[in-house]
Amino acid sequence: MENKFKPETLCVQAGWNPKKGEPRVLPIYQSTTFKYETSEQMARLFDLEDSGYFYTRLQNPTNDAVASKIAALEGGVAAMLTSSGQAANFFTCFNICEAGDHIVSATSIYGGTYNLLGVTLKKMGIDCTFIDEDASEEEISKAFRPNTKLMFGETLSNPGVKVLDIEKFARIAHKHGVPLVVDNTFATPINCRPFEWGADIVTHSTTKYMDGHATNVGGCIVDSGNFDWEAHADKFPGLCQPDESYHGLTYTKAFGKMAFITKATSQLMRDLGAIQAPQNAFLLNLGLETLHLRVPQHCKNAQAVAEWLEKCDKVAWVNYPGLKSNKYYDLAQKYLPNGSCGVLSFGLKGGRDVAIRFMDHLKLAAIVTHVADARTCVLHPASHTHRQLSDEQLKEAGIAPDLIRFSVGIENVDDIIADIEQALNA
Repeated sequence: MENKFKPETLCVQAGWNPKKGEPRVLPIYQSTTFKYETSEQMARLFDLEDSGYFYTRLQNPTNDAVASKIAALEGGVAAMLTSSGQAANFFTCFNICEAGDHIVSATSIYGGTYNLLGVTLKKMGIDCTFIDEDASEEEISKAFRPNTKLMFGETLSNPGVKVLDIEKFARIAHKHGVPLVVDNTFATPINCRPFEWGADIVTHSTTKYMDGHATNVGGCIVDSGNFDWEAHADKFPGLCQPDESYHGLTYTKAFGKMAFITKATSQLMRDLGAIQAPQNAFLLNLGLETLHLRVPQHCKNAQAVAEWLEKCDKVAWVNYPGLKSNKYYDLAQKYLPNGSCGVLSFGLKGGRDVAIRFMDHLKLAAIVTHVADARTCVLHPASHTHRQLSDEQLKEAGIAPDLIRFSVGIENVDDIIADIEQALNA
């Protein structure tokens, strides 16, 4: 039913379909456990022979309704909520990889994800090679090894706002028999649906635009159902070989297109438990109901701010894919014709110290770690989110030392620009 609706309708209606006499609005199922009549009913759930609810760490009706809404928005077959965007990316990688495996990732990604792939997963025996996403297909292909299991990138990189050539990445990944995972946090499915360009799995930090109000941390994994795990069965034993912890059940044979999300839920969520609380899923759903209204306003405001900054003589450079002067303008027109996001980056003449002084004089825009919510906020990645990286690593991640990440909110754009102007003058 949901496939025929447009995104605006899905934002409001998808996921929760109340029957006669049920609540019109998605309720919070604030319960750890669910009751059954017989021992056999419970046993069948534990053996994955029936679907249903028995423990909120694995599944909860509130969470499932919201995951279903996000899956519908992305055009996927199934989704799973996690406690954060970091958990979503970790579960996605760990659902495919194990010790001895290898990942190929774009270099320009969120600093937390860069650390996850380059440092933490390495301690678990999973290697990652970071590549320049703008390099040629031949150059990128050299990074692949026989033990490479997935390719990773962000639709719009955080904080550099580079646009990923999703079709190119999908072509390379599929040529090497691995899925393409795309973090679609900044674009949201309102502005880009990576599955339509060949991506196989999409992740989100729902903490950002999806929630939109900076009230709750969360993540989501969406599977397109398109990647044929069985065609490369030797590469993906976790999905294509019997799981002894479930009496020898094989996920691809038992669940078909639902194999990836079923394994992530019944194995990783079972053992690692990074669940999203039903209360948080409820708040996330409230945010999703206005996502289609907020995202265009963020983009409209950000475009105006970027154009103003580009004309300002105190500004050294501006990076926003909506500017015709931007390196990624053509890719943005292809993948994000309705607008990219509300996040832009720029540098001031005078470098790092001037950038810090400018930020300290802002009144409307707040210095916060957060990004992509209703309020305008600002951050200096080299001093804040990426401060663990050396100058060399900063350059590799595409972060200039003077880079200011500016997340344009949905306030009146004249007020936002006036705030920037007074801070520059101060």
